[in-house]
Amino acid sequence: MRIDHPVGVKSAAGAWGSDYLAEVMRLLEIEHVVLVPGASFRGLHDSLVNHLGNTRPSMLLALHEENAVAIAHGYAKVTGRPLGVILHSNVGLMHATMAIFNAFCDRVPMLLYGATGPMDAAARRPWIDWIHTCADQAALIRQFIKWDNQPSSLGAAAEAMLRAAQIASTAPCGPTYVVFDTGLQEARMDAPPPLPDIARYRPAQPLHPAPEALRAAARMLLAAKQPLLLPGRVGRGMDAWQQRIALAEMLGARVLTDLKTPAAFPTGHGLHARAVKFLTEESKRILAESDVILSLDWIDLAGTLKQAWGNQAVSAKIIQVSAESLVHNGWSMDHQGLPPADIYLLAEPDAATACLLEEIRKSRRQAPRSARRKQPELRSVAGRDQSIGVGALADAVNELMAREPVSLVKINLGWPARAMRHDHPLEFLGNDGGGGVGSGVGIGIGAALALRGSGRLPLAVLGDGDFVMGASGLWTAARHGIALMIVVANNLSFFNDEMHQERMALKRGRPKENRWIGQRIAGPDIDIAGLARAHGALGMGPISRAADLRKALRSGAARTRRGSVVVIDVRVAAEYDAALASLMVRGDK
Repeated sequence: MRIDHPVGVKSAAGAWGSDYLAEVMRLLEIEHVVLVPGASFRGLHDSLVNHLGNTRPSMLLALHEENAVAIAHGYAKVTGRPLGVILHSNVGLMHATMAIFNAFCDRVPMLLYGATGPMDAAARRPWIDWIHTCADQAALIRQFIKWDNQPSSLGAAAEAMLRAAQIASTAPCGPTYVVFDTGLQEARMDAPPPLPDIARYRPAQPLHPAPEALRAAARMLLAAKQPLLLPGRVGRGMDAWQQRIALAEMLGARVLTDLKTPAAFPTGHGLHARAVKFLTEESKRILAESDVILSLDWIDLAGTLKQAWGNQAVSAKIIQVSAESLVHNGWSMDHQGLPPADIYLLAEPDAATACLLEEIRKSRRQAPRSARRKQPELRSVAGRDQSIGVGALADAVNELMAREPVSLVKINLGWPARAMRHDHPLEFLGNDGGGGVGSGVGIGIGAALALRGSGRLPLAVLGDGDFVMGASGLWTAARHGIALMIVVANNLSFFNDEMHQERMALKRGRPKENRWIGQRIAGPDIDIAGLARAHGALGMGPISRAADLRKALRSGAARTRRGSVVVIDVRVAAEYDAALASLMVRGDK
């Protein structure tokens, strides 16, 4: 990986306010800070380079703040640890807002640092310092971060940075924001405050369930005849992965997994029923047949239950394990509907799983262990007309994943749920959290950064709209030598919205043939491979024949293994998931 090394740096005591701030960043063990340069933090920038020597943390240069935040998001999805992101005053923060919202909804830790001022009006340069100064900069994002502060002294800044790191990494995790006064950064230090003892400000241990509620949940699960496990926002650790398997096997519980969240249970296991994006008739039946449902922070539990039971009372007993209520507020509806819960364990899912497993083992009841089943054979991608559908693309990617260790960082919206296959917690990293467009490239880079040395090939499958919005992020990956493979499922359209327009036309008795207007990303077609090459990546394609697809994927994977950033433009037929299409209806059946 390429990191720039400055010349003439001497390890001397800091002389400026920003030197002290940089030293606190080092104490916090931040590996990298991702940034787009800005004058509001020019003091801090200088200190990171000429005081710390651009190491611990080192800088990753981005071309857009949304990509900078998305890179930190992807890194946290793999590691569970935060990167630092430095944003240029209010204008950089405005660019970053969508990516911050994604990170908040995805509950990943992130340390955002901003700058403003000088707050002393007498010290401001004409015009530019005035428009880059805010009395309450964090008001722009306060509803979708966990905490913020704008300290006015170095001692207060150190405390704010420690608190921000502690809060960001305490479940439910999320971004925090600390704003540094430009005047404070650029002031000389006569006697800097002592550096804090970082070991005394670590995040709390995982939140465990209350003992009596835990015992009640264990009794309910042991008495169940048709238990169902819904693992949602759970960790990437292998120990927790094995504990979920053991719990399901001990109870004989069926398991559903969710494409919105990272891999939570092996899809090849005999107890794994389905991976779902939205419920199919089969998955609704599985829910309705269950007598006890254990939710491990399942996203939108209320919506899932409503899909299965409609407006009828939920007949199954519900055990909800989540600490989500600790970050809910009234601005965003990311908390989803309020689910019924017969037992509510206010706890982190991995900690609760370990406790439940131990409690159930005490009963000495052992359910027969389910044998693993073989994965279904992969279908051929070749159609009669040699075109490539999204299902065929998914099958070809699965074939690649069967050949070598891959981490599927992200999938496009049309990815079929039936194609989801994983047998390791890092084989699939879920979605972006906020449901927007444009995060894929940045999240892919951050995940690839975190996966260095793991032996896993980082692979992101992105829609064409998502890719184009974030394409400038490729330059950061190429510049810093972060190997990544991106497959663009290119249907030349914002196709999700074509289907919404078709729904509107049918509802109103208008021609559905006009659904494409204002949706197609064509005429001229965007040169995806050329766009990749323009940012220093290797561009391949367009691949439009099924016969060429597997060869292109194998070639791209080999080049990524050798250290390249690879983008493959795959022209896919416009197809839609029937379950998702049914969810477009808003009372207009």
